[in-house]
Amino acid sequence: MKRSGTPALPLPRMSLDRLLDAPLDDLLAELDVQLVDSTITDRAFFGAYLERRDGARVLSMPVGRPAWERDTAARMLLAEGLGLDAPPVPEQLEVVCG
Repeated sequence: MKRSGTPALPLPRMSLDRLLDAPLDDLLAELDVQLVDSTITDRAFFGAYLERRDGARVLSMPVGRPAWERDTAARMLLAEGLGLDAPPVPEQLEVVCG
């Protein structure tokens, strides 16, 4: 989403194989996304992808979750937030853009 007065960031191009197989730290660096710990403790919260007004990309993830859950949620949020070509998020989960 382009915000008034903010230069649009170029969206990255990435293959589905790269999105699913690359180490998460490599993906975050490649996509220029900062990973931050969230203070939200609700078990239904898996994370949030945000683009700040200055164009910075942030992935906010809850702490204390199993590594596989955090990794899977991060990849789904990145794909959805960046509009990457990936399978849809499972129906049981809700992705809210706002």
